[in-house]
Amino acid sequence: MKDSLKLYLVTEESIPLPELLAIVEEAIKGGVTAVQLREKTNSGKLFFEKAVQLKKLTSRYGVPLYINDRVDIALAAEADGIHVGQEDLPLAHIKRIVPSTVRVGVSAGTVEEAIAAEKDGADYIGVGAVFPTASKDNAKVLPEGELEKIIQSVSIPVVAIGGIKLNNLDRLKDLPIAGVAIVSEIMKADSPRQAASLLRTKLY
Repeated sequence: MKDSLKLYLVTEESIPLPELLAIVEEAIKGGVTAVQLREKTNSGKLFFEKAVQLKKLTSRYGVPLYINDRVDIALAAEADGIHVGQEDLPLAHIKRIVPSTVRVGVSAGTVEEAIAAEKDGADYIGVGAVFPTASKDNAKVLPEGELEKIIQSVSIPVVAIGGIKLNNLDRLKDLPIAGVAIVSEIMKADSPRQAASLLRTKLY
């Protein structure tokens, strides 16, 4: 489980489906180990169509697909996992609905949120934003030292997210994190495959 979170790609919804599939496939070839389909404004129908197509693609490469927020779409598309925020359906209720094989991740920005997520049965937590980011409108950068405190407060895997790029990845290398979540550094790269490969190389 821990290794599969090493290089965690989070998609951008503005990209048309054919292009999205091409980018994700190239990124997987470059070393991405997990993919999260994040949709905030598109219709449920389009979200589901993207999920089904992405699931076919990621399954071919043995890479898990996570769905952001929508438990119904995750179940309908037979995704490998779900990632939810603090304002989404409570984790304890999600765990009652989904099969035990479906992994559930939770966003956490404080020690209290992280501890609560672990207590409620989260398989991992996404912690951020570790750096300033333009990929999420309301993302707040963590106070100095907060990521380290969160890591120390839980025993489940921690994935760092928010503004992570090749040129600042070194600042995380000494932390015992399970992986990093990347958006624009791969999604907007001229070569998603090369971008993923460079990031993956730096992670080891």
